[in-house]
Amino acid sequence: MKRVCHQVDLLIDYAKKNLGLKPRNEIYARNTILGILGVESYEGTYEGECDFTSPETLLADLKSACIEAGLFEESEAAAKADAVMGALSLSPAEVDEIFSSLAKEDTAKATEWLYRYSVKNDYVKKSVLDKNPRFDVNGLTVTINKAKPEFRDPKKAVSGNSVKGGYPKCSICRDNEGFFGRGKRTLRTVSLKLNGKDWFWQFSPYGYFYQHGIVVNEEHTPMHVDKDTFYALMDFVDLFPHYFVGCNAALPRIGGSVLAHDHFQGGGEVLPLHKAKMKKEVPCKVEGIRLGVLDWPGTVIRIKGSDRDKVALVAEAVRAAWVSYEDREKGIIPEDENGVHSAVSPTVIKTWEGYEMNIILRNNITTEEFPDGVFHAHPEFHSIKKESIGLIEAQGLFILPGRLEEELAKVEACVKNGFLAEECKDFTLVYEECRLRLEQEPEKDIHTIMQEELGSICYRILENTAVFKSAEETENFLKGVAVYG
Repeated sequence: MKRVCHQVDLLIDYAKKNLGLKPRNEIYARNTILGILGVESYEGTYEGECDFTSPETLLADLKSACIEAGLFEESEAAAKADAVMGALSLSPAEVDEIFSSLAKEDTAKATEWLYRYSVKNDYVKKSVLDKNPRFDVNGLTVTINKAKPEFRDPKKAVSGNSVKGGYPKCSICRDNEGFFGRGKRTLRTVSLKLNGKDWFWQFSPYGYFYQHGIVVNEEHTPMHVDKDTFYALMDFVDLFPHYFVGCNAALPRIGGSVLAHDHFQGGGEVLPLHKAKMKKEVPCKVEGIRLGVLDWPGTVIRIKGSDRDKVALVAEAVRAAWVSYEDREKGIIPEDENGVHSAVSPTVIKTWEGYEMNIILRNNITTEEFPDGVFHAHPEFHSIKKESIGLIEAQGLFILPGRLEEELAKVEACVKNGFLAEECKDFTLVYEECRLRLEQEPEKDIHTIMQEELGSICYRILENTAVFKSAEETENFLKGVAVYG
């Protein structure tokens, strides 16, 4: 048991140096941890010199010591570690107070502090995320997320984020803060006011990009996008001009997996869509507003202006026109006996010109030919990506399933050997296109060719999601919007 107590002492020292544990609370924290671990006596030294700046190694050693001592099984280790780190973390009120104090001086300092704290208390699994392959290609960013399970069936994705039993109501309610049942002892959130209502911000434990977080409505109300949404998004970038923020389309199959609770996603990275330029600017009746079609494989309309009321007015006009727009020849059906099929995903950043609001047009209609969605990744690409194309991927950051790291390595070997193995038959398209690329550019490394192939496929998937296949078609739609002209 001495080894267990020694590891506890090291964690106590770590918490004093990194998590704001006050000396007066040291005894209380130690006893709380001993209780969590099921240790009835203390055999330590009350001393521990910890030089670690992240808890990963310390927690691994603690879990090993406890399993060796027979305190719990391997299957319980993650929950025990979460509880220990929760006991060492500042209380939610203390975190909120520090964040608010820093934000009065500089909101970038406040978010940086909260992010670093969330890494140090082991809520944000940065050491895991840093191992995910990531590269920029074809104007997109592609990641292979080895930490995230693949949900090829969107119903399973929704199920994975539901909570049976009614408490918390869903996986992102504030009631999750400290809740043992979902491994949230280390979750800390901070309070915000957006468009006059109470919201809160938290970081994602397995974020897809730098400082990836979610903005959640305090009220458990369904996802929706309306004029108030546009104001709330602009309020957020007014508070945090170093962040972008966006909202998923409130539709099954293409929106987020938590449609029951109103929330946004944002963070500290410039995504590929934000770097894109207007391909075609169109006339707008609203003075001071620039309106146009984005040079982007998906269908995106950009609104730029410094007057928030005018930006919201134009964004709402585009949204209202899209949700009722119908063109059966193009497969665009806004609503039928199966429900609503058209919605928008707005995303906004703050620039020197003011607000830059991008409205992504989405539709989730299905047919016999495309049972997963007409404007979804088409079947020939499902070996790479079958999951929903949500807000983040619609902005050019693709999150591909972890299985691909091993599977595509095998395909690369097949390309080198000039023969597609039976176990890789699902990747026939990838194999054939990579073989052709290798023939055309034999001096290229096969891994580079595979990355370029992934970039090409992801680009084509975005083209699949486009409801209009050209800037001219998108402008024709805009001609029917009240603010056009």
